Amino acid sequence: MRTLLIAVLAVVLAAAYGVTGAVYAGAPQNAAAPTGNVEAGKGHWALGNTSCRNCHGGDGEGAFGPPLAGRNLTYERFRSYVRNPAGRMPGYAESQLTDQEIADMTAYFDSLPPVPKPGAWRIPLPAGAPRGQQLAIAVVGCGQCHGATFETPRHGMAEVNGEWEWFKRMVYQHTAAQPEQWGQFDPAMPRVTPSPAGPPGRNRVRMGNYSPARLPESLLKEMYDWAMDLGPLAPLTARITAGTAGGTGATYEVTVLNAGVKNKGMTVEDITVAVALPPGSKVADATGTGYEGVRPDAEGTGNVALWRIPRLAATESQTLKMTLSAPASTLRGTIRWGRPAVKADEDVTFQLATGRGGRGGI
Repeated sequence: MRTLLIAVLAVVLAAAYGVTGAVYAGAPQNAAAPTGNVEAGKGHWALGNTSCRNCHGGDGEGAFGPPLAGRNLTYERFRSYVRNPAGRMPGYAESQLTDQEIADMTAYFDSLPPVPKPGAWRIPLPAGAPRGQQLAIAVVGCGQCHGATFETPRHGMAEVNGEWEWFKRMVYQHTAAQPEQWGQFDPAMPRVTPSPAGPPGRNRVRMGNYSPARLPESLLKEMYDWAMDLGPLAPLTARITAGTAGGTGATYEVTVLNAGVKNKGMTVEDITVAVALPPGSKVADATGTGYEGVRPDAEGTGNVALWRIPRLAATESQTLKMTLSAPASTLRGTIRWGRPAVKADEDVTFQLATGRGGRGGI
């Protein structure tokens, strides 16, 4: 039954995709084609200016999307499809991929040998997937970038308390909507969702714009309803940093932050923060909101230092401290929350900072 559903929906979408949307701005159609450079094209493909590799494979061998390697593509044909696709992908504007970069990638793909068969999908369809998830992973393909449970859109939704209109605009007008959301963040604060891509200064948006003519709003709403049933993902992040060792042991700070947009993002409630204690280590002292002491971990294999924070509004943070009986070479922790309720991806993990930055202090 699931296979039949996917096949029927693919036919429906294929018919819808035959309608050509508005042409993206770029070089005139009769302009001379740029000369492509193979090495430059390889670099464009590898550096993640967009997320094309998630569907078409790391070397253009194909996966969810068709192969590009060894197809003897022409610049004109490839550019036309990138700007106004007739299939399941969004269209990409000049601000995301320039005509020169398209020419370079065409040269790169044409330098590669053909592949006998496409590679495996980056995100396979789980057994027993509900209809919305089937659409997202196996029909439209959004899940090939956003994951089997739509982690990135669900985080983005919570960052600004977005609902259906937010979701719809993010899909149909993504190249305008995503920079607008980026512009609402405090640049000094960490984020849980991806930042701009591409060479320095370009601030590229990875995803293109879908056309309602090729991705009907009714199908988009089914994917949205499935994601909302899973629940918005609290944009929580945490970081452990080491202080100085003293006579009573080694002190560590845990900073927990709601990385949503101030006065707009979701407030997160009933937050538990658990830091796993190294074997043989004891907590000599601990401070911070809601410290509940040392408890056995959920697996019953060790102990955790546990805090319970009642709530964090967007941009609010809490700093928790603990002093261990001896320095630790590694420390790992987990955050969970009660509201907003979620059915998937309910854990945020973090660890002792190594200086590289990023979500979870790694």
